[in-house]
Amino acid sequence: MKKIIIIGFVLLIGLANAQFIKYGVTANFHQSSIVKVHDYSKGAFGGGIGIFADVSLVPNDIYDSAWLYFTPQLEFNTLGENANHPKEEKQKYHNNYIGLPLYIKYFLRNNGYKGDLYFMAGPRLEFLVSEKRSGPPADFEAQEQNISSFGYGVSVGAGIKINDKLDAFIRFDRGFSKIYPDYTRDATYNRMLALGINYYIGETN
Repeated sequence: MKKIIIIGFVLLIGLANAQFIKYGVTANFHQSSIVKVHDYSKGAFGGGIGIFADVSLVPNDIYDSAWLYFTPQLEFNTLGENANHPKEEKQKYHNNYIGLPLYIKYFLRNNGYKGDLYFMAGPRLEFLVSEKRSGPPADFEAQEQNISSFGYGVSVGAGIKINDKLDAFIRFDRGFSKIYPDYTRDATYNRMLALGINYYIGETN
């Protein structure tokens, strides 16, 4: 909780000094998996929803013309995977996270003005809020009893502006922290490939 408070304080400082801010809601449909842990594993489909803000980082003399933004995002995502053993019942590992991606968003420019296509990249923090597993025990079940409550990684993506209120994006998240800290065979981590939309609901100067 202290980490969330510190991060929130830093974000508030950045927002207070921003020249132009647009904010809204975001949603995505994704496939996720926990890498290097379960045999016969297949990614699990899930969804996410959250809020975000586009904070301009460059001079913005002309309305909505900034091409570089800091974009913090707070989201809820369902992550995990399914393990389809050919001789056993399906094993399911479904974990729910509060995520905090912190993007730098760069819009390609057209004659000096912000274009419709953008790229984004930045670190992502995640906080486990619940886990659920079902099916027969895994081969290394004892090493999977302890699951990390905090994780970190990176998120990268690209998007396109559809109109003044809506854009669509594709995004890939890759974790760097271990999901199961006691698992000794390999370093386990979350990964996710998502398609999503951002809907802008307001702005401020």
